[in-house]
Amino acid sequence: MMEIFKAERLGVFAGGVLFGTAGVKLLSSKDAKKVYTNCAAAALRVKDCVMKVVTTVQENAEDVLAEAKVINEERYAKEAEAAEEDAPCCCTEG
Repeated sequence: MMEIFKAERLGVFAGGVLFGTAGVKLLSSKDAKKVYTNCAAAALRVKDCVMKVVTTVQENAEDVLAEAKVINEERYAKEAEAAEEDAPCCCTEG
């Protein structure tokens, strides 16, 4: 029983070594390098596209922030005018 178990373990080990060696050969082949190169090129294209979108979103966010600041400044100016009109005049003698 123990001999069968040892033989099975040896077979699994030998299969692993064989599979690993074949994998290394496959991964270092010219065809695999072409695949790696094409994948890297695609990743760079994706990065460029994402960066364009990020730049557009940033520009839009800056525009929104600038417009919001202008709206608030106008609102504060109107509130200040209204407060001046509603304030009692302290320069009249009475």
